[in-house]
Amino acid sequence: MKKQALLITLGLYVASSVVSFVAFSTLGQSSTSMKNLVSGQPEELVEEGTMLGRLLEIQPTAPKDQPCPLNGKLYTLSEKESWEKRRPLAVMIENSPDARPQSGISDADVVFEALAEGGVTRFMGLFYCGVQAYDTTLAPVRSARTYFVDWASGFNRPLYVHVGGANTPGPTDALGQINTYGWALENDLNQFSIGYPTFVRNANRVGRDVATEHTMETTTELLWKVGEKREWTNMSPALKTGKTTTPGSDWKEGYQPWTFEEDQKQDGTVTTISYSFWTGYNQYAVRWEYNAESNTYKRFMADEPHLDLNDSAQVEAKNVIVLLTPEKGPINELKHMLYKTVGTGDAVLFKNGEELKITWSKKTRESELLFLDAKGKAVPLARGLTWISVLDPSFDLEY
Repeated sequence: MKKQALLITLGLYVASSVVSFVAFSTLGQSSTSMKNLVSGQPEELVEEGTMLGRLLEIQPTAPKDQPCPLNGKLYTLSEKESWEKRRPLAVMIENSPDARPQSGISDADVVFEALAEGGVTRFMGLFYCGVQAYDTTLAPVRSARTYFVDWASGFNRPLYVHVGGANTPGPTDALGQINTYGWALENDLNQFSIGYPTFVRNANRVGRDVATEHTMETTTELLWKVGEKREWTNMSPALKTGKTTTPGSDWKEGYQPWTFEEDQKQDGTVTTISYSFWTGYNQYAVRWEYNAESNTYKRFMADEPHLDLNDSAQVEAKNVIVLLTPEKGPINELKHMLYKTVGTGDAVLFKNGEELKITWSKKTRESELLFLDAKGKAVPLARGLTWISVLDPSFDLEY
């Protein structure tokens, strides 16, 4: 009897090992097979050479006249009808060299870039309009930081996606703040509370051996499915928080989108923008090159094109905003940082090959981040990806 039980146990172990190996090996291949499984789409509906499962059939002649509320880019009506059922995803994506190239970053509507800890930068991508047509792989997902939580708060509580977070007692305790703000009951998608299959460790995602912390993957559709299950969609039923009930509503209620203008190509007098976040950390140094033909800025890191693993495309932004605000830290043994996120400060906007000195303003943590001219009026942005890099004023910005 003991021998039989041992054989059964061994058989179950072998079977589970095979299933895990197949799942993670498939995720690591540069193919569309896993995307077909995730999105439920037949193989012929997936673009060859990508890992993006097609979700919407968009006619080539369909007019693109529906502005994205996050970055003003124009999309089709079918894409708008899809995003209006949902809330934006604010996803923490790491940027250590072993994490590169990231997956999905070029499909974000807005990206914030700031230090995670001493010298090492991290991204928070807002994914909404640009990922409705395809189920998009996002990786590697990493932990929360308090100032990214502050910036996310200005977008009316998007679904905040992260793998744990800073939790040292004190001002950098991002996990404690998330609980204090009530996000656990309304919009927090922490991998620690969700797990597989929404989040998976893909050790083969970049084709080389990297530490486990650089391997966490998910997809936009899997995240929205969790949001739907928790009734955190766009017109969700009333939310129950303790003994009180908050009526369900459109996430955009009270949200004022940034001001946008139509494409205005210039001669491109500012063709190169460069900056670094910490002296001596050249692996995180950034350069943008203006492309007059597309009227976009192509991004480079450490003198290499910043590519997206999903389709090998170089990241291109319509607006590059360098937000200047005091940084503090490292303030503890984990080298955690702090930024001033509320108040006002200087910023520089690059669009259409030109630069414009502006100011940023954020009245409270939950207030929107505004970009204003010298008279206090909203500065119009170009329609498309808006990339916001956060620098201490003491660092050089060259252009």
